[in-house]
Amino acid sequence: MIENDDLLKEAFKEKDWQEIKSNDTWSTFRIIAELIQGFDKLSRIGPCVSIFGSARTKPSNVYYKIAEEIAAKLTQSGYGVITGGGPGIMEAGNLGAHKEGGKSVGLNIVLPFEQTSNPYIDPDKLINFDHFFTRKVMFVKYSQGFVVMPGGFGTLDELFESLTLIQTLKIGHFPIILVGKKYWAGLIDWIKEQVLEEEHNINAEDMDLMQIVDTADEAVKIINDFYSKYILKPNF
Repeated sequence: MIENDDLLKEAFKEKDWQEIKSNDTWSTFRIIAELIQGFDKLSRIGPCVSIFGSARTKPSNVYYKIAEEIAAKLTQSGYGVITGGGPGIMEAGNLGAHKEGGKSVGLNIVLPFEQTSNPYIDPDKLINFDHFFTRKVMFVKYSQGFVVMPGGFGTLDELFESLTLIQTLKIGHFPIILVGKKYWAGLIDWIKEQVLEEEHNINAEDMDLMQIVDTADEAVKIINDFYSKYILKPNF
């Protein structure tokens, strides 16, 4: 598929390309091109679950192994696997899907450091994004569930955006599963004690939007049980 910049260069031959790239108005076309590319590819891949987590997690780490196992079991249940396309937990997710012959999707973000796409993504299912927000649109629209492994600010961003969108009824409810009770316990306790009980900034039922597990079997069971009752479809 033509890269976004090449597509726009072709469309706007008469314009100076450097001027286009530096102009806020014209940058809108680059954003639109990313959205079109993402919608075009992901609308055809079928039901998928996204696995999030740190790019810094090593293959020897227990969470890497759990993420790989979750991806494999999701594939066995008929789901494709979407990750952020990079190393660490993302690599583990794509590896698990790849080993089982399932759909392995990577939504890679172009960064000046750390992020390069991993080798376990299906070649026709790798999409490179310049913008975090267009990339997150794809995760939210085409994922039938979020499996959130231990990670940093990026992982937390994806977790809380999904919770906010479901809480405010901007998207349909889908399973959000946190893996690693020890890792997430402090955050969950703080949300419950401070955000809910002390300040009343959320409702009690909002705590039910996410579930915490320790094993691959528990994570996959939650997703399978959910879709034994509800129809698989894009979230908006």
